[in-house]
Amino acid sequence: MQPDTRKNPVRRILHLEDSPIDHELVKFVLQKSDVAYVLHRVETLPEFLACARSEPIDVILADYRLPGFTAIDAWTALQAQSGAGVPPPFIILSGAIGEPAAVDAVKRGISDYLLKDSMAKLDHVITRAVEVHDSRRAKAQADKELAASERRLAELTEYLQSSIEQERAAIAREVHDDIGGSLAAVRFDLAWVERHSTEVAILAHVRAATEMLQHAIGASQRIMLNLRPAILDQGLLAAVQWLARDFERRTGVRTQTRVSREAIVVGKAVQLVAYRTTQEALTNIAKYAQASEVNIELSDAEGVLTLEITDNGIGLSKTELEKPKAFGIRGLHERAKTVEGWLDVSSRPGLGTSVILSVPLTGDRS
Repeated sequence: MQPDTRKNPVRRILHLEDSPIDHELVKFVLQKSDVAYVLHRVETLPEFLACARSEPIDVILADYRLPGFTAIDAWTALQAQSGAGVPPPFIILSGAIGEPAAVDAVKRGISDYLLKDSMAKLDHVITRAVEVHDSRRAKAQADKELAASERRLAELTEYLQSSIEQERAAIAREVHDDIGGSLAAVRFDLAWVERHSTEVAILAHVRAATEMLQHAIGASQRIMLNLRPAILDQGLLAAVQWLARDFERRTGVRTQTRVSREAIVVGKAVQLVAYRTTQEALTNIAKYAQASEVNIELSDAEGVLTLEITDNGIGLSKTELEKPKAFGIRGLHERAKTVEGWLDVSSRPGLGTSVILSVPLTGDRS
């Protein structure tokens, strides 16, 4: 196949045709085009596949009926040979092809078809097929790049979540070992002063300092629990129930927890995602929902962990759910993906909000 350099660009055509006369007619018609076409004719299926494999081709033209096979057979063999690759545009150019055969060809992925008595339209048909093919190839490439980008983002999110949890654990240990130890030492010193002093003014200051110290100890314990939920060592159910009781105690909002069974066993990664989802949802309810009742349901039916947190508060509009700075909700979505789960948040103004986490329990998620 020798290139024709008289015009630019050049389109290389593989012509599957058993009639030399029809091949010359195609060449004659395409000579009138503004595009330079270079044609190479083959007659047999093996020769066709060999050329498609070894030569650069922009377009394939094929007669519908050839000795011993059809254009559909050639297209099917070409697809099998291409594997995951994308074959070039494939156009049937036939003297007679019935409508059912033409429809079947298009359904199979063939770009287009044209009757030989409409040969004047060939350049237009080829141009359109090439444009559609290029558009599809560009979209496939964009989809591939997008999928790769999403995978990288998911890996980065998982890494960041893991790093955050490790940092939280490290801070919790420091709070426990350093701050907790110092507060305990101060408490012992205040107790010693209280035992060895009889002055009313000093004792009053000691008692006031002791109350403040107890408040600081309680705050440090809450900080440690938020940073590293040791309650998860007792299982997901115990952790969710603890969050519910603590939320009800702090806010006064009636909170009910329902579970599908007494013991729900899941891996540590899934436990942590479910715990943080419950924690974030309850925090949002306390801040914004103005709710009087919260219901938490936890189930592992049909191999899927399902956690649903529902409130009867003022709800959220679609705009609020989708606003760019809704990092809490977006973070929950990304956290769910780290364990191959998904999150659904549904809400309507005045009708409350529902947060549902679903995680398949197949495989090892330790």
